[in-house]
Amino acid sequence: MGAPSARHGPAADDRCRQERLKIEALLKETPMNPKPFTSGLSEHAVKITRVADRQWHALDDDLVVGRGYAAHRPDGRLFVSIDAWHDTAFDRLAEAMLPELPAPLYTVVDEADVELTDRWRRAGFTIRRREWEYAVPTDPRVTGLAEVPPPPGVTIVPAGQADEGLLREVDRAIRDEIEATTGWWQSMPAEVLPRPEDDTIVDPSKYAVAAAPDRYLGLIRVVTVIRPRIGLIAVRAAEQRRGIARALLAHALERLHHSGFTEAWTEVHESNQAASALIESIGARSVSSNLELVR
Repeated sequence: MGAPSARHGPAADDRCRQERLKIEALLKETPMNPKPFTSGLSEHAVKITRVADRQWHALDDDLVVGRGYAAHRPDGRLFVSIDAWHDTAFDRLAEAMLPELPAPLYTVVDEADVELTDRWRRAGFTIRRREWEYAVPTDPRVTGLAEVPPPPGVTIVPAGQADEGLLREVDRAIRDEIEATTGWWQSMPAEVLPRPEDDTIVDPSKYAVAAAPDRYLGLIRVVTVIRPRIGLIAVRAAEQRRGIARALLAHALERLHHSGFTEAWTEVHESNQAASALIESIGARSVSSNLELVR
């Protein structure tokens, strides 16, 4: 309000897909066998080849049976991913990759994917944080947000109409406030899209804001890749508990509803009880959870 697998929730699938776009565009990859083998792989038959910087293939008789790669997120942390049908290929890739990469290393898994989680644990990873994924209805008759005006003296500026300078100022102010307390990267949803260094506003047109006459008080970011994702909703500390976040949410969901979307989705860190309470109060339902692992 955070490593690919064959079994993911919708948010995890979209997020992992976004993380891989940059790397896959640079690679002319050898196709991996699309079907799992009916028999196990021989540990000694699997060979690991480094095909590019921070990218590896697992080969069995010249057939690609697994891939591994590592990439930095905007916060500078290094995330790793391994795609492999069999434990043998996964383990051999992990054995080759992890010693070559600087610690700490991170990865993200769907908590329901017990098999994949066990593989990463076997490689020395432990749970660092959990994010709940929610499906959020957009229909105001369901959310109860049909008549939710902003507080007096506050107006909602639709996405694409915000002043970029004021938008960047409120984004920076809110990030600094959170960083000084719980820590932005420890408590806020993961951000995975590549961006220029120190530029936290990737696309200003995706933000609606709550505006006072002289400055912005809060913001909401909604991005639609496959389905609408509420990636961020935040309000200055001194302006909280005035109904601003609820008004921003009402505005964004109404716009999505008019555009034909029945649901959006979002993630909430498990420690953010206020965000969970807000989302659940409008009928959002928890559909899955992601684990961020660290080694």
